[in-house]
Amino acid sequence: MMLLYTIGIRLYFVVIYVASLFNQKASQWINGRKNQQFIRINNCIWFHFASLGEFEQGRPILEALRTRHPDKKIVVSFFSPSGYEVRKNTPLADFVYYLPLDTAKNATQFIDAIQPEMAVFTKYEYWYHFFNQLHKRRVPLYIVSGIFRPKQIFFKWYGGLHRKILSFVTYFFLQDEASKQLLQSIGVTNTAVSGDTRFDRVWANAQHPKEIPGIAQFKNDQKLFIAGSTWPQDEALLATLPALYPDWKFIFAPHEIGEEKVNNLVNLLPSITTARYSELIQNSKFKIQNQDATTHHSPLTTLIIDNIGMLSSLYAYADIAYIGGGFGVGIHNTLEAAAFGLPVIFGPNYQKFNEAKQLITLRAGFSISDVNELKGIVETLIGDEAFYSVTSKKAAEFVREHIGATEAILGQIDS
Repeated sequence: MMLLYTIGIRLYFVVIYVASLFNQKASQWINGRKNQQFIRINNCIWFHFASLGEFEQGRPILEALRTRHPDKKIVVSFFSPSGYEVRKNTPLADFVYYLPLDTAKNATQFIDAIQPEMAVFTKYEYWYHFFNQLHKRRVPLYIVSGIFRPKQIFFKWYGGLHRKILSFVTYFFLQDEASKQLLQSIGVTNTAVSGDTRFDRVWANAQHPKEIPGIAQFKNDQKLFIAGSTWPQDEALLATLPALYPDWKFIFAPHEIGEEKVNNLVNLLPSITTARYSELIQNSKFKIQNQDATTHHSPLTTLIIDNIGMLSSLYAYADIAYIGGGFGVGIHNTLEAAAFGLPVIFGPNYQKFNEAKQLITLRAGFSISDVNELKGIVETLIGDEAFYSVTSKKAAEFVREHIGATEAILGQIDS
């Protein structure tokens, strides 16, 4: 099995290398690892995140340990460029790296350099050689906000090597009881159901959101629909809404902001009433929306966010949210919007996300499969104030009732 694992890791590298010849993200993945050098330090706290979403998920623990141990160096590693490129200069870490490819040599060199006294991995990413090195050196390794599903390789007859990886973990802090039961079924008992640290993060963000230049002026005291982390399949449906609700403002924050992706979105929307955020703040196009009927300008009703890092604060300005990804492999973060009391709408592929299923049960979240279902739920939320009010309240209460995972975890790893 180790041979197959090694071959799989090497093949993955080859695929990414070939893709890097024509894909920017893959190029960043290759070049970022090729050029980095590790600074030798002693007794750091190492946090690893797959990507940006996991960084935000584990951030409450990172912030808490940073505050509690200001003398300790913090090392953060990312697997994906979408995490590294956005957070490579975060003040929460002393060093930020791409995680090297999981080989015995790379794992030894990396851990020799950073000399961690504790390692914290958020949600998932189980790498044999890195975990093995930590285990050999008796460095405590914690999985926080972990979640498991029956179809994962750990629970298959051929998953022996991956079960071995789990044996290197000091303790699992899990999101739900189902994950605990799954791990117990394969003999893993060093677990606790502590909840999901994302609730702590999004609730804290909702209490103190950042002001984003120009957004209040763009909204102009009108109702605002925000579509966050959208993909082309989502956008094809959502593009029908601005014409149906001319009294509303719309913000699209696509998951990918490459020039081609943004241009395709621009072409779906009425060009005369749509602007990119970068253009708007540079050219003072905010003035357009307040022109009276005697001018020749049309009001600006739709804004496309063409940068990364604003979405979690944008929800503070909104009234309804659509969360993208549900027509692909799965929806993005619904909790960021729900924490602000926003009803959340998303596509059909949400089954892997417990919070989405719970929001649906509460009638604070709504799954749609086509444009007619999208129009139907939007019309209900806009047209029925009583229903909207109850839905909004349930969304916020759902998040508030699930905070506390951070303190539960810190009570064990930092006692």
